[in-house]
Formats: sequence, C-alpha cells, structure tokens
Amino acid sequence: MNDDTPRDLVGIGIGPFNLSLAALAHPLDGLDTVFYDQRPAFHWHPGLLIDGARLQVPFLADLVTLADPASPWSFLNYLKERERLYPFYFAERFHIQRAEYDAYCRWVAEHLPALRFGHRVDAVRFHPDRALFEVDHTRLHPDGRPGTPGRTHTRHLVLGTGTEPHVPDPLRPLVDNPAVPVLHAADYLDHRADLLTAGHVTVIGTGQSGAEIFLDLLRHRPAGRERLHWLGRTPALAPMEYSKLGLEHFTPDYTRYFHALPGPVRDRLVPAQWQLHKAVDAGTLAAIHDELYRRTLHGSWPDTVLTPGVLVRTAGRVTTTKVELHLEHTEQNTRTRLTTDAVVLATGYRERPLDRLLAGLDPYLRRDHHGRPRVDHRFRLVLDPRIKAAGCQIFVQNAETHTHGVGTPDLGLAAWRSATILNTLTGTEPYPLPRRTAFTTFGLEQPPPQTPTAREARVLTPLADGI
Repeated sequence: MNDDTPRDLVGIGIGPFNLSLAALAHPLDGLDTVFYDQRPAFHWHPGLLIDGARLQVPFLADLVTLADPASPWSFLNYLKERERLYPFYFAERFHIQRAEYDAYCRWVAEHLPALRFGHRVDAVRFHPDRALFEVDHTRLHPDGRPGTPGRTHTRHLVLGTGTEPHVPDPLRPLVDNPAVPVLHAADYLDHRADLLTAGHVTVIGTGQSGAEIFLDLLRHRPAGRERLHWLGRTPALAPMEYSKLGLEHFTPDYTRYFHALPGPVRDRLVPAQWQLHKAVDAGTLAAIHDELYRRTLHGSWPDTVLTPGVLVRTAGRVTTTKVELHLEHTEQNTRTRLTTDAVVLATGYRERPLDRLLAGLDPYLRRDHHGRPRVDHRFRLVLDPRIKAAGCQIFVQNAETHTHGVGTPDLGLAAWRSATILNTLTGTEPYPLPRRTAFTTFGLEQPPPQTPTAREARVLTPLADGI
C-alpha cells in the first residue's frame, strides 16, 4: 500500500534517541510523524541486561525530562503509572538498573501511536517534482519474512539507525564460524550458561561492558578455578571520568564548542577523550577488586589474569573447541599466545554506515575530506541547495560523533537533541532550551546565544543604589 499523503517527519530506527524524539513530538498539534523499525518490538541491548548492571547516567537522563520535565513520558511518571514511585523514593537510587531503563523505554514504546515496528526501510529517495522524500518500506511477518511493501512521502527525515556490534578484523573469521565459541558482548546473556561451564574464558575489551561481563563470570565461577583472562587495548583499567566538572563535556555547551572546532582538531580530540566514555565506572572496578580480594582470604590467589595494553594481532582455531589468540603488548613490545575455550568480545559498537540506506540520496549529500556526511549544528545533514530550497531536511541521531563529539551517544543529551530537532523542524520553539548549561567556558570565544533575546531574564529594580 502507498501512503500518498505527505508526512511532516519520518523516523528510521526506533532506539532510545528516536524514541525520545517520538515522545516529545507526540503532544505537538499538527505535526504528523511516523517512525519505522524492522524489529518486532523495542529492546535495548538485551544481551547486556546483566543483573545489577546500572546506567552510567542519572535517571533524569530519560527520554524527555531534560527538555520537558512535565512530560507524561518521563521516568518518574512511568514509576507513578506502575505504582512504584514510593519504593523508588525510598530506594534512593540516582542511577537505575539497565533492565529498568529498558522496561521504561518499552512502556513508552507501547503507548506511542506513531511507532511502526516490524517495518524494514529499504530505500530513501528525493522526488524533485513533489519536493518530498520517498521512503520505501516492507512490512515484515512475525518470523521476519518480507510481507507487504509500502511507500511513504515526507518533508523531513530523521535517521536513528544507531550502532552495531564491532568485531576487530583479526577475530571476524572466528565469529563468522558458528563452531568456534567466539561471541560479541551484545549476545552475552544468550550464551552465559555455556560460558559459565567453559574451561577457560577470555574477555577482550576493557570498557564498561567488558568489566561487567568479567565481574559476572568471576562471581559465578568456582574459587581457585576461575580460569579467566581479561585483556584490552587501553593502557590501564581506568575509571570513567565522573567528576562534576568533567561531566560538563556532556552538555550542550560543550557540544556547540566541539562542533565549531576545525575538523582535524575534532578528529584528534575524540580518541584522546576515551576516559570520558570508554573507561569503566569506578564502582564496577571496586566490585571487581572486592571479589578478587575475597578470593584471597584463604591464602591463594584467584586464577585470573587482568592485562591492559594488549592487542590481538591474529587468531585461529586450535581444535574444534579452542581458540588461539596471538597477543602483543603495546608498551613492552612483546608477543605471546593464549589458548582459550571461549572468547567474549566486549569491543564496543560503531555507528551504522548510512551509505546503503542513503544510496538514492548520494548525489545530494555533502561530505568532509574523510568522506563522512557533514552535519550542521542543528543535527541536519548538509545537503544540495536544491533540497534545501525545497524546505526538506534530514536529521541524524547518534551518527555525528565526528562533528558533535563524545556526547553523541550519551543518553543525557537525548532530550536536548530531540528538542533541538523539533524546534528546527517546526520553526517555532515548542521546547525552550537553556542558554547556558555548564560552568566551564570551553574556549576563549563565546558562542552566540542559542535562545531568543525575548527570553532574557527580567532585570529586577534594586531597592537602593549599590544593592
């Protein structure tokens, strides 16, 4: 079936960021939106919802609160609707469990009428005569088989296709072979029972996911027979930067500052800031140390090896059930081999490339010197002037680290980015945004105000001169 009536906005992908956008768009009168996702329902990293694992951002970093605290889609309203507000109040938990965040997002997804799960987007094109985007999609059967095709026209697009598990090249052949026990952390819970009984397990990746998986395996394997290796490329098992001023790197102020920097400077900054977003929560590191220490109380050391600064150069099969890893220590410049029965790759996620989805729009895209899409300060792809003249826009969510910095995947900026997109799309200000968000001044030149001067605070008349 064809939907020939143009929509105002079509969203592609329904992760937390487009879910935030859909929630904030829901109460706006006259805004016609629809969001497509090929999955049958919302799930947020289901393979990593390890019991007790917590978000690294406060619960206020929900889908809407930092843009609209009165929204019915806030986490606090979710608790109220579930009659759990008082238990949460007495629990005194500023950082909630991942499983609870997933349940909250699923509650929102189940109540928003603009969401279309089980719909795969196949192609996107621009129709010059109608000055609209065409979105071809296929409705999927519950078992994933393709069903009815459809086409939707829209004035604006927002891409929220998110990230995908990253597998380093040396280990890719092993993952592709189902007979070899190598899996990405994204699938950890599906294979946890087998990993707990495996003879020797190696966790590769010294970020938060690697730490949580190592801790979970350590807690559930016999004392003295842990047989665990934890390896990673970072130079240290380092704690995440979580000082109050350090966290100001995840504010709109820093995002605006970062976007205004020259491209080569931005490219140097992102990898250098790994402790802002790729290190480990200090509480998780403390829990690992506590568990290791507990296992020394009877005089022996646990059978574990924790080594940062290690690269996996190559890997191969030894037998049908074992893997041999060829390792290199980056500081010692030494090499060794490790034979293991199972490997968990906590090697993170990468932004999904947009090239396949936007192949039909490639002539209209403007790219930087690395071939990446250019993104302006309002999260819009920089497009050919013909599309701009037609009044059509394409927004991106969690695909702009190269232009907006380390806060791109951070849940705490979701509501602000969604509000920015909606303010831009509507040409009004349904969600007034703060003029300043950080005590830190990033750079010597101040960015221009981001809110109209009409919203300046009213100046009070002093009672007397000098007061």
